[in-house]
Amino acid sequence: MSLKMYDLAGKDPAVRFSPYCWRIKMALAHKGLPVETIPWRFTEKHVIAFSGQERVPVLVDGERLVTDSWDIALYLDETYPERPALFDGAQARAAGFFIKRWCETQLHPALARLILADIVQVLTPEDATYFRQSREAALGKSLEDYCEPRADHLKALDACLVPLRSCLKVTGFLGGATPGFADYIVFGAFQWARCSSREPVLQPGDPLAEWFGQMLGLHDGFGAKAPCAFAS
Repeated sequence: MSLKMYDLAGKDPAVRFSPYCWRIKMALAHKGLPVETIPWRFTEKHVIAFSGQERVPVLVDGERLVTDSWDIALYLDETYPERPALFDGAQARAAGFFIKRWCETQLHPALARLILADIVQVLTPEDATYFRQSREAALGKSLEDYCEPRADHLKALDACLVPLRSCLKVTGFLGGATPGFADYIVFGAFQWARCSSREPVLQPGDPLAEWFGQMLGLHDGFGAKAPCAFAS
């Protein structure tokens, strides 16, 4: 077994903040599969050119290559069925795909309004220039203007989280009694913010903060041990 994964890193190579990479790192921990994570940065697209695309995660399993976090999760269950499952059958995969779409179209944009101006400070100078220019061209404004006023964006995030919060109050995890890949999808989003932003996006006493704390503690505290760019 020789798993390797290209994993987005900041100027400090220990700071890993991609929500998509975190999905897979948690999935690998869930299945008990050791992996070598290779730090990769936005301006190093040539490094993963062998994958035929320009984004991480890229998983290399011996001679096999898999890209896209969803496809990697499916691959892990298909290739290592003897290890704990990420999806408990076809219905769980369908529900997980809904969570993926909700996360990417609703949760990620809500979080971006709170953290993009901090992320640029986490990056190498080359990556910071690339990140600022590409994002500001798409947004039509500076990252700092995009993230203001913070109070309004916190309210918008809170509204976005209503269905997630109400669900977790009842089920405990999106996977049911125990976490599954749907949980790792949402965890990746909040870990993105935790590792790359100055201010918390979840407040103490929020049921989601309790859930996130439980997720951080999984797999011998794997998520909790991750370095944060602005840790005091």
